[in-house]
Amino acid sequence: MNLIGWTQILVFLAIVLLTAPLLGTYMYRVFEGHSHPLMRPLGWLERLVYRVCRIDGRERPWQTYAASLLAFSGASMLVTYAIQRLQHLLPLNPQRLGPVEPLSAFNTAASFTTNTNWQGYAGEATMSYLTQMAGLAWHNFISAAAGLAVAVALARGLTRRGEGKAPGAIGNFWVDITRGTVYVLLPASFFVALLFASQGVVQSLAPYQLVTTLDGGQQLIPMGLVASQEAIKQLGTNGGGFFNANAAHPFENPTPLTNFVSMLLIFAIPAGLTWTFGRMAGDRRHGLVLLAAMSILFLAGATAVYWAEAAGSGIPRLEGASGNMEGKEVRFGIAGSALYAAVTTDASCGAVNSAHDSFTPLGGLVTLFNIQLGEVVFGGVGAGLYGILVMAILAVFIAGLMVGRTPEYLGKKVESREVKLAILFVLVPALVILAGASVSAVTPAALSSLGNAGPHGLTEILYAFSSSAGNNGSAFAGLGANTQWFNATLGLAMLIGRFWMIILVLAIAGVMAGKKVAPPGAGTLPTTGPLFLVLLIGVIIIVGALTFLPALSLGPVVEHFLARSGRVF
Repeated sequence: MNLIGWTQILVFLAIVLLTAPLLGTYMYRVFEGHSHPLMRPLGWLERLVYRVCRIDGRERPWQTYAASLLAFSGASMLVTYAIQRLQHLLPLNPQRLGPVEPLSAFNTAASFTTNTNWQGYAGEATMSYLTQMAGLAWHNFISAAAGLAVAVALARGLTRRGEGKAPGAIGNFWVDITRGTVYVLLPASFFVALLFASQGVVQSLAPYQLVTTLDGGQQLIPMGLVASQEAIKQLGTNGGGFFNANAAHPFENPTPLTNFVSMLLIFAIPAGLTWTFGRMAGDRRHGLVLLAAMSILFLAGATAVYWAEAAGSGIPRLEGASGNMEGKEVRFGIAGSALYAAVTTDASCGAVNSAHDSFTPLGGLVTLFNIQLGEVVFGGVGAGLYGILVMAILAVFIAGLMVGRTPEYLGKKVESREVKLAILFVLVPALVILAGASVSAVTPAALSSLGNAGPHGLTEILYAFSSSAGNNGSAFAGLGANTQWFNATLGLAMLIGRFWMIILVLAIAGVMAGKKVAPPGAGTLPTTGPLFLVLLIGVIIIVGALTFLPALSLGPVVEHFLARSGRVF
């Protein structure tokens, strides 16, 4: 641990906090239909989409909103599956790669449809250029835009007072996903791709290059449209890498500048959405308290990972060393790798620039726990905001129980129906994670994929299901997940972890949209101050700790104490 490392972490967080108001205000104007800088240059594209798709723009109730999202996601998943299975017959396949195996194609289609971007395959050896562009990169846009749409829909349900709107209306899915893609994701990705290409990120349709090495041997150098996919991969918190090594590959992440910009992109939209919510609520403090909770939890996790990797966590084999450099790129170092690991697991982004499997047990524990908190520490594009808003509903409900009055959030009463939906939001992914990991831990087909025995092997399985159900996509790389068992089970975990949660969120939005707003009374808990901030952070941590502590105790915690005694796995 050194001053340069701490400076990098603090400067990163400072830039995120400074850009949040600018991006958040812009997104507020985009999604609420107000004028904004890109309305004139790109408005024709929005109007073209409406005409071609016959979108009328009328706002709908949550049931219609959810049905539209599910139908669109299901159809796009089928298209991506078909592209993979038929890629050997389609153009833009200079390496003549064969069709993707059925279960692997299902897993990948589910992964990119759900914004998880878990990859059980080596991208450069499996996917053609067309599959990468038309199947995967395209999904990077629309799955991120769908998350944005759901977050904005929930914000409308919580903040609207019903003036001039149909009862229970929370927006129009087709309008929201179009605006999110046209005005937010597309223009930002275009300029970021140019920046990445200028730094050496590959952007080419040329076939793979066979070159002669300095020692006289030959090496096949993969090519591809990497810069364009890398931009939306980070901005949309997708994480799916063009290459198997992901952001550790020099063609994806060649310099410290691309590494730093990548991390900023991962947090940019989730941080900005808190400001968007504050604008929609009519009081920026409602968004600031969410941003503060996210920032405190992020800083705590980043500090813990940096300490664990730099100090070696008291493991004898690392004593006297300059820290744990196993599985890390020298050009990024411990600080750059630890910060990237904290960012990507806080933000449900599967991009990695180091091997989490090679972290110390405590370092790996933090990355795993970040995901298990519910991906609310900034979280994914849209998913982070709607996740922490559900936690806020639980927090005011608990506060109401403590003071003996009906809880309220933004002037609307929080009653049994929405509390039940919020509890299901917490319980369902926990059930998927723990049940999936438990069954896999006693199934020979799953155990044969482990790279390590003992508690580290359990952590590999637990991380895989946490990452899938949490729509994160990063992995403990020691697990060989491209098998029939894991392709099927993890694919199902991704679908449940995404769409079951979205249905619950939209149901909450619909219920809250129909409620009347009451003026605050003497017993109303202020949701803009330090007291609510502490309560919100406490609820997030307690929910995660109570649910997953037994499993974590059997995995990374046991491994830590065994490693301190000299035993490794």
